[in-house]
Amino acid sequence: MKLQAERPFDHPPRPLAQKVGAILWPSFFSAGVATTVLFAFVDPLQLRDITFPGWEMSREAGYTIAFFLFWGATGGASLFTWILLRPASRYNIPLGRD
Repeated sequence: MKLQAERPFDHPPRPLAQKVGAILWPSFFSAGVATTVLFAFVDPLQLRDITFPGWEMSREAGYTIAFFLFWGATGGASLFTWILLRPASRYNIPLGRD
């Protein structure tokens, strides 16, 4: 089997900080918007009473927990989108003929 020369990338490699920022910044912004919309209609203490009635929790803790849950969910969605948008030429290398 003869190995073919590697094809060049579709675009130059990106620095790690740019990759991480492209995932974390939009998810941070989305989490802030989602938290604001949620707590415009729902009181964190009422939500606590419905879900975990035995816990002692302040409103600020409810805001914080919800924000980080939204950030994790939207960060996962951003990461999955980034994975799906990577150039196929990096991974689909044509096989040589035997």
